[in-house]
This record gives sequence, structure tokens and C-alpha cells, in this order.
Amino acid sequence: MALVRSLLGARKILGAAITSKNATSAAPKGFLAVYVGESQKKRYVVPISYLSQPSFQALLIKSEEEFGFDHPMGGLTIPCPEETFIDVTSRFQ
Repeated sequence: MALVRSLLGARKILGAAITSKNATSAAPKGFLAVYVGESQKKRYVVPISYLSQPSFQALLIKSEEEFGFDHPMGGLTIPCPEETFIDVTSRFQ
């Protein structure tokens, strides 16, 4: 049940990001653009399959807590150190 709730939360966050202007520009089908970093934001294009990963969902929840649904970069912003993002996503297969 918690997984279903997490997936619904991830879809809610993703849906808000996609409706933001420029959120999907240059992201190929099946991928989404995310901006990662604390002060300097770096753009990453990641597979949408990441949305089913619990650790990626945790990053999305942190993003929602910090930014709500107003993402200043025009896409999904994940406010964590770039190294943390790379460490988390490198474990996905």
C-alpha cells in the first residue's frame, strides 16, 4: 500500500513538472529532465522508469517538501548534492 501511495505521489510531482513551461523540452520520449544540485543546478535526462524506484521517490518527496510544485528551473528540481543523485541513480538497473 505504501508503494502505491509513493507512486501516486511521484506521478503528482511529475505531472506538475510537465505542465510547467519548458519542462519537457529536449527530453526524448520515455525520459524526463530533472535539475539536480543545491546552489548550482545541473540538468539530467533520466528514464521515466526511475519513478518506480523507492530511492528516487524519496528524492522526489524531498523536492516536493522544499519546492512544492513550483519548480524554478521550469522542470523537476531535486535539491540534493549532485554526488548523491549520481550515487542513488547509479544503483538502478
